[in-house]
Amino acid sequence: MIGIYGGTFNPIHSGHLRAAEEVVAALDLSRMIFVPSARPPHKDEGDAIIAPADQRMAWVELAVRDNPLFCADAIEVERPGPSYLVDTLETLGRRFADEELVFVAGRDAFCEMGSWRSPGALFAACHIAVTSRPPVAGGRLADWLPESVREDFQLAPDGLSGRHRRAGTWIRQLEITALDVSATSVRARLRQGVSVEHLVPQAAHAAIVSSGCYNDASAGAAPGTR
Repeated sequence: MIGIYGGTFNPIHSGHLRAAEEVVAALDLSRMIFVPSARPPHKDEGDAIIAPADQRMAWVELAVRDNPLFCADAIEVERPGPSYLVDTLETLGRRFADEELVFVAGRDAFCEMGSWRSPGALFAACHIAVTSRPPVAGGRLADWLPESVREDFQLAPDGLSGRHRRAGTWIRQLEITALDVSATSVRARLRQGVSVEHLVPQAAHAAIVSSGCYNDASAGAAPGTR
């Protein structure tokens, strides 16, 4: 199985890498592909500062280069228009026709996936690993599964997994280690001139800091949609 880790990565930080490592180990994945979005998802980015897609892509490439199980893919950066996940999964599904794909989604993103383009096709396209971090842990998939696809899944009695009734794809809840780092906090520290040395991958640290992308609080980018 191959993991697909999508997101804005604005910027990529140590929590992203730790989450990816734990998902790879928990599901015995052969690799994890990081897919930065060219235009950010419709979720609120907080301070709304979005670094250019080519720079975010370069940072991800630097961050993953020393892990043989990680790689970066520019499929969304190179494709014109908004970054629709369903299109990305369709393309990757053809590229890796002999492999099972697992999309990695944080709990908050998973709850919003019903509002993304073609949710019915999206949930049938691949498996989905739903990650949560303490103290926001526990709960059941039934509480988070978007209403628009709820009838498509048969959930397990323990509420931690489910299987698509037609496509056979599964969703599975995974609790991962909590790290006190977020892209929002990294951006805020960069604006304030505070060190982020231990919050972002060492290989990408110099490139992120020297870019100056987050120095201007008035900068931003128009939101896209998933």
